[in-house]
Amino acid sequence: MSSTSTYEIPVGDLTFDVLISGPDDGIPLVALHGFPESAASWGKVTPLLTAAGYRVIAPNQRGYSAGARPEGVDAYKIEHLVADVVGLLDALGLSDAHLVGHDWGSAVAWQVAGRHPNRIRSLTAISVPHPTAFGWALREDEDQKQRSSYIGLLRQEGKAEEVLSEDNFRRLRAMFDGQIDPEFADEHIRVLSGEGALTGALNWYRAMTRDFGDIDRTTVPTTYVWSTGDTALGRAGAERCGEFVDAPYEFVVLDGGSHWIPEERAEELAEAILARAGS
Repeated sequence: MSSTSTYEIPVGDLTFDVLISGPDDGIPLVALHGFPESAASWGKVTPLLTAAGYRVIAPNQRGYSAGARPEGVDAYKIEHLVADVVGLLDALGLSDAHLVGHDWGSAVAWQVAGRHPNRIRSLTAISVPHPTAFGWALREDEDQKQRSSYIGLLRQEGKAEEVLSEDNFRRLRAMFDGQIDPEFADEHIRVLSGEGALTGALNWYRAMTRDFGDIDRTTVPTTYVWSTGDTALGRAGAERCGEFVDAPYEFVVLDGGSHWIPEERAEELAEAILARAGS
């Protein structure tokens, strides 16, 4: 099993905490976490990928890394989140890489693949479908509207921080609902309890705009992984996802899995990632 090291990598004016695992000459694969998680969410998946010869690069993203918490909602617009990923590739001297994302990390990964297809060898998106499919579901599907109703709270500056952080982040811990190992939940909470971290993470939601889904059709080979037990992402958007991919595409459905696929269904997820990257 390859060891994991933490690096502080400057990207522009920001510095990101990045977990890097696997052989120095391994095939580069960037893994983007979601909310309310951290780079630690890939802890079970990473050894399975490095054993197959991949070098896994997992950053704590903007707002999560202590050195990458700019103030103001505008600093968390999607174009900045995308630029962070491209800047990380540049900082590591990588012309391209395989890209994997879960939850918000998936939303960013779709955008990176759409805007910079020449930098992405393959895409594995987890839970969140193509932004155009998700945007359609948010507007038209009553089930998805209900599932996403929590976003209204997260967009309320100040109140969301108060509600989520009280009682030692009790509500954030409850979001994991016992589906992931306590060690992962504890690390996620440790990262989000840093000065300004929770506000930075919530600013991703606050910076969302109506044109969030207005990106080009994806032209890189793509696998989309969705679980039937996901309480946040419904079937309507998931089934439309492939309509917006003009490249080899696979839709992997995990029966009964929760939203926390990287922590809960690591072996099946790694299999899907390796099948896509290897093809």
